[in-house]
Amino acid sequence: MLVSFRLGLKINIFPVLPSDFQHRRFMSYIRCPKQLLMFENYRFTAAERFMKYVRIDTQSDPQSTSYPTTEKQKDLAKVLVDELKQTGMADAHMDEWGYVYATISSNTNKKVPVVCFCAHMDTAPDCSGTNVKPLLHKNYQGQDIVLPDDPSQVIRMNAYPYLQTQIGNDIITASGTTLLGSDDKAGVAGIMDLANFLVTHPHVKHGEIKILFTPDEEVGKGTAKVDMKKLAADFGYTLDSGDAGSLEDETFSADAVQVIIHGVSAHPGYAKDKMINAMKIAGEILAFLPKDRLSPESTEGKRGFIHPVRVEGIVEKCTIDFIIRDFETEGLVKKEDYLRTQIEERMRTYPKATFEFKVTEQYRNMKEVLDLHPQVVEYAKEAIERTGLKVKMESIRGGTDGSRLSFMGLPCPNLFAGEQAIHSKLEHISVQDMEKAVQMLVHLVQVWFERTPSEEEKT
Repeated sequence: MLVSFRLGLKINIFPVLPSDFQHRRFMSYIRCPKQLLMFENYRFTAAERFMKYVRIDTQSDPQSTSYPTTEKQKDLAKVLVDELKQTGMADAHMDEWGYVYATISSNTNKKVPVVCFCAHMDTAPDCSGTNVKPLLHKNYQGQDIVLPDDPSQVIRMNAYPYLQTQIGNDIITASGTTLLGSDDKAGVAGIMDLANFLVTHPHVKHGEIKILFTPDEEVGKGTAKVDMKKLAADFGYTLDSGDAGSLEDETFSADAVQVIIHGVSAHPGYAKDKMINAMKIAGEILAFLPKDRLSPESTEGKRGFIHPVRVEGIVEKCTIDFIIRDFETEGLVKKEDYLRTQIEERMRTYPKATFEFKVTEQYRNMKEVLDLHPQVVEYAKEAIERTGLKVKMESIRGGTDGSRLSFMGLPCPNLFAGEQAIHSKLEHISVQDMEKAVQMLVHLVQVWFERTPSEEEKT
């Protein structure tokens, strides 16, 4: 027999000789029959929910000063609250800032630590999130996927080698003119499916579980207004990563630097020996930044960078916004000192011009906190293995809500949701990876239950 997980279908039995794809699932079944049997008659809802959620435009705005930065993020929040209430979570609600909170009550007498699962509702401003049209490509066989609304947008296996693991699976894409939104609506959908599974399978023992959906993660404000007292969780997990089996316990440490250059304005017809153009100074500063190191386009792995992200100005005043990244917090200071020195060198040529150098802390490497609570990562590893996957420990060349939550008192590594080619028109995700993410979450709440000693065991 072969267990086949298909979107919208229940378990199928294949009496014929299995294909390579079917054989892999069969061998997974043999290795961990107890785990797979738990989902034998469950109809996963993650992909179906996901295709609904991505149609709702929730793009955040880095230039906005409101909370959330765009009101349309609340459109998805309202849908999620309604669905959570229908699932039976009476306390589900959206607060004035657009955060969604809900509780899945414990079904055990054990005092299991309260675990929070978190995902963000907004999509990145890098690519349009308006009128997203999700497309389901069934039984992928390695072919190029041409996106119909813009045939120049083609998803090719040689560009995205992870697709080699998806032969026989079902792939969701956008139509070619927008991003898809799997970052992080895949995480949202996975957590919603977890809630549905636990409510419909009360025999699966677990402690109290908190659900948190945040706005504005993509613009660095995902935890700006979160109410930690209301959340009242002991440990957490964000669901905001890619390959099946991925577990991330380390992020960049991050600062923002704003450089404001003050020039001297004068009428251009009479500007000789008077005008100092702040925009030209900004251009010189940017031109002197290294091109073969210290930049996103020239670094990988554990190497950090100095990255200009925005320039705005007039003759009299020009502002350059930078983001500084390093896995070591001390490395941020070195990069900031280097940037300041480069600016000072350029400014020597313009003695009448001045500049301001403002550093703002954004987030810190969550590993500093997670190393103090090793069980949070260890339990996640066990849950991934119970799902039949190999654990892929990875470091994030970026940050998540979990980075900040960890330093706010909620140790919070990042788990896979299946998202691929994020922030682009070629974004895609596997239905089966999403279902694996749901299975992982179910196993994870069970691991927390099992590893928590009862009162009798404590004595």
